[in-house]
Amino acid sequence: MYTTTEHKGALAAAAAQELAGLEKRGVMMAGNAFSPVVLVKGVLNEAERAGAELLSGADGEALRSALSAIGWAPQDFCVLSAVDAEGAALPVELFREALEALDSEAVVLLDNAAAELMREAYADGLAIIEDFDTAMLMPGLVASVLGRRVLALGGFEAALAAPAEKQRMWAYLKQLPPLGAPY
Repeated sequence: MYTTTEHKGALAAAAAQELAGLEKRGVMMAGNAFSPVVLVKGVLNEAERAGAELLSGADGEALRSALSAIGWAPQDFCVLSAVDAEGAALPVELFREALEALDSEAVVLLDNAAAELMREAYADGLAIIEDFDTAMLMPGLVASVLGRRVLALGGFEAALAAPAEKQRMWAYLKQLPPLGAPY
């Protein structure tokens, strides 16, 4: 029989092993794998393609600031790339496996490539959503997909260049505050 400490250690070791296995198969992740929100990026910028950590630039700084402003703790961020190191889209099954391993309560799809992969990987969960635009993960609409809140932004990094677009992204993100207790 496990003690509480042993049990937590065993769970952490199992999670670490699962995430390491995903990384060996080409999945790129950064941040806290136990966070309640996962940011999915489908288009890597030049620095990220050169090996920089995902969302380590201005886009990451802006996202952390915006999400912190609506109540997410700074340690609550995990980033999952929808593409591998060469820029090819992850296989649908591998992407879904990675997202399920992270087991977040919310998913933010930062660009159209991330939304497209999510549509493919979760077609079964999206098919039962009655509103067509929500089921298609149109930017700005929050979809409930297999118990997770999913929000597509439709181009976060590109939006940083225009004040009106930044405001639109802020309006979208404000729809996704952390769930409070009681749930």
